[in-house]
Amino acid sequence: MLRTPTGGAGSGTATAGDRLVSIGTVLNQLRDEFPEVTISKIRFLEAEGLVEPRRTASGYRKFSPQDVERLAQILRMQRDHYLPLKVIREHLDALARGEQVSLPAPGRRGELIDGPWEQDGERPTAVRIGRAELIAAAEVTETELTEWESYGLIAEVPGGGYDAEAVTVARLVADLGRFGLEPRHLRGVKAAADREAGLLEQMVAPLRRHRNPQTRAHAEATAKELAELSVRLHAAFVQTALGIRLP
Repeated sequence: MLRTPTGGAGSGTATAGDRLVSIGTVLNQLRDEFPEVTISKIRFLEAEGLVEPRRTASGYRKFSPQDVERLAQILRMQRDHYLPLKVIREHLDALARGEQVSLPAPGRRGELIDGPWEQDGERPTAVRIGRAELIAAAEVTETELTEWESYGLIAEVPGGGYDAEAVTVARLVADLGRFGLEPRHLRGVKAAADREAGLLEQMVAPLRRHRNPQTRAHAEATAKELAELSVRLHAAFVQTALGIRLP
């Protein structure tokens, strides 16, 4: 379900008198400042409710100058301040209400996904937690964690410890276990996720190797967006296969 953005151009049907442009024209206008931006990126931001272009009678997107500027603001916040979309949306909503917005200093690495981050070389890495912390946070037992590790569902990160996502994985594995799904049943799910991650990594690898630090930062934001789209697609496939009506 799409969220309606605050402060955008609003929805409606484009008319001949409006100064509106196509998504291809928007792409050309933005690429001077944001060379990595793509049509799929713009569509993703629309799907996330951050911009709402009008539509022609035949369904084509039409963007106003305000839409284009809003997109530029979003891309700058991602590029210069490393902000996740949730925070960007909050900033834009505050600006639309006439409030003063304080952004992190340019060049600081913020949260790219929900969770704690720290700077580690060129790329942000999740803060590590110990085994006891993982067990306590996920509310599982040592025996359960050991079993899940034996099936490859959870693993320590290189250098020891666990990332914050391990807590989420542990909780979900435990919840599924209450329905009778055992770790051996979930190995295929993990293997499929690893293959999917490998495919997405191929798409962002060239950006991550770029000499420009802003381009490398953009790679992290792109990887997150690809992951979110992949998760939504997977959920749609599962619900469709089960005959569950999608919202």
